[in-house]
Amino acid sequence: STLLRFYIYGIHGFAIEVMFTSAWEFVVNLNWKFPGVTSVWSFFIYGISTIVVERMYLSMRHCVPLLVRALIYTVWSYIWEFSTGYILKQFDACPWDYTAFHGDFMGLVTLEYAPLWFLACIFGEKVIIK
Repeated sequence: STLLRFYIYGIHGFAIEVMFTSAWEFVVNLNWKFPGVTSVWSFFIYGISTIVVERMYLSMRHCVPLLVRALIYTVWSYIWEFSTGYILKQFDACPWDYTAFHGDFMGLVTLEYAPLWFLACIFGEKVIIK
């Protein structure tokens, strides 16, 4: 069911976020405790976004090459991250801030993560959605 897939996608995104932030903490600060952080908001953000990507995949899988689909998913990810971040920021509830990055826009998205998002979108399609 869609609700079950939303739950799986949300939990997956939540877990990946914790693992990514713990790896980042290790690489940047050599913190062997590997503390990972996220927000409950990420569950809903990833769950909804991946349902949308799933729908895109189902409509494009036979007529659009993988790399083009991944680019479309990446653009969607940026639009979604910016939009949800902008709304959450209105309530002082946005859990991320990219102002320290050179490629940031309003602190809500950063171009420096584009290659990671691109690869994550391919992984998401091939392993999570398919």
